[in-house]
Amino acid sequence: MCTLVCMAVETAPAGWMQDWSASGTGKNSHIGILLVHGFTGAPPSMRPWAEFLHSKGYSVRVPLLPGHGTKPHDLNLVKWQQWPAKVQSELDELFKTCDQVFICGLSMGGGTTLFVAADNNDRLNGIILVNPMIHVPFISAPVAYLLSRFQKLRTSVGNDIKRPGITEHGYDALPTRGIHQLLVMLKITRKKLNQITIPVQLFHSVEDHTLPVSNTEIILKGLASTNKTRIELVNSYHVATLDYDQELIFQNSLTFIESLTKQ
Repeated sequence: MCTLVCMAVETAPAGWMQDWSASGTGKNSHIGILLVHGFTGAPPSMRPWAEFLHSKGYSVRVPLLPGHGTKPHDLNLVKWQQWPAKVQSELDELFKTCDQVFICGLSMGGGTTLFVAADNNDRLNGIILVNPMIHVPFISAPVAYLLSRFQKLRTSVGNDIKRPGITEHGYDALPTRGIHQLLVMLKITRKKLNQITIPVQLFHSVEDHTLPVSNTEIILKGLASTNKTRIELVNSYHVATLDYDQELIFQNSLTFIESLTKQ
């Protein structure tokens, strides 16, 4: 299994499996956008979106979350606090040069975005979520912990993308101790949803083989935001940022950002 997993990581374009950032230009350079990948995923799932936004003049950052981009076992060594801490660090870097900032999150990156957004509600202009994760039905953190004592890695469908020949260069295995840490973070995040009042744009794939629609429903119901929109994606699976609806996400997110920023 590790050979396949490592190969998926190693076939990524040079420089794409690490933190990436680009300063903005022109009238939008003072507007920053942080893009966060999902669990077992990697920056390549967010890089095209970031490059699109950068082409519009925005300052962008795409971090590699702790435990990712190397080998699955590394994700079993991470504590959940490291993920929001990494996102918070990247956010603070953006605020050094930007006075208006957004966070975009895919899947677990969406859950991490929500955690950080609750702590930075007064500083952010808005968040954009793509098939965000807030729970895994029928699997609690204690159950995941028990499982992780007996099995370190589980098989994963991975690359839930409708477009043929496309990969996010993530792991093809699920590190069980990492799953336990993830579920602990999501449980805490769920309790923080009502602290978020900023505008939210959420994209949801109608056909998602990784997460059920209950994730989207829980998040939208729990948010205290009055400006929250849901856009259905009818031609993409879970990793929609790389799928057929990619341009729809890019263009609608641009419109959302433009509507909430001033030059």
